[in-house]
Amino acid sequence: MIIDAHSHVHDPVEGHLALLDEAGVDRAVLFATRPHPERATDLESVRHEMSALDRALTGQDTGGDGYRTAWRELEDALAAHPGRFIGFGSVRLDLPEEQIAVAVDRDVVGRGLRGIGELTPPPGQAARLDPVLRAAHDHGGLPVVVHGFAPTTAEDLHTLSTLAARYPTVPLIVSQLGGLNWMTAIELARDTPNMYLELSTAPVVFAVRLAIRELPERTLFGSDAPYGDPVLARTTVERATVPGELRDLVLGGTLGRLLGIV
Repeated sequence: MIIDAHSHVHDPVEGHLALLDEAGVDRAVLFATRPHPERATDLESVRHEMSALDRALTGQDTGGDGYRTAWRELEDALAAHPGRFIGFGSVRLDLPEEQIAVAVDRDVVGRGLRGIGELTPPPGQAARLDPVLRAAHDHGGLPVVVHGFAPTTAEDLHTLSTLAARYPTVPLIVSQLGGLNWMTAIELARDTPNMYLELSTAPVVFAVRLAIRELPERTLFGSDAPYGDPVLARTTVERATVPGELRDLVLGGTLGRLLGIV
């Protein structure tokens, strides 16, 4: 089974399904999203959508109508295509610790979602994930996905490694291979047994090849669609591997085991 470990709700969802079909991807982890760059038709509209992304990544937009709309879009996509999408649910990191535990219980576990994410702590504030990881641990080790590209910093990656070691039952997945800090991400994940690296939007193919070599059972194929493309992401993994067990693990076997679906 080929599983895209990182994608966001598309508008319309049929466009996303077409991309998965073209890439030969069986299932995709699906995150809610407020920005929709796939709607953009010119530079001005791209700037509009990316400004929404910037607000989310820097902690300026944590609730309100956009948050509720994103949840509704996620629920609609999961209900329409339950055999294709694997739902993950986000949690507001600005809530008090006890409310975060309630949110995980109600909005993730209570909705039958398979994990938590994609979480986007503001730069320098990755420690905000501590109560989320505690709640994930309390629910039997739910996978937690955290944004890895900018504005996530190298310091944040070190914090995430420390937190992962504190909750060893929780698979902590750093997305986008840690962005420009990919060497730091590989080193930290190598030394933290429950830390995984998702490979989308890697800056160079060499980074993907090295990550897989260092972490053969803890690297995950992902596209970050609509920002990335499933065909290109899968091709990158296939260029970095040879046919066989290792490639199969990266393309879905490892994630399938984590989620209990293979």
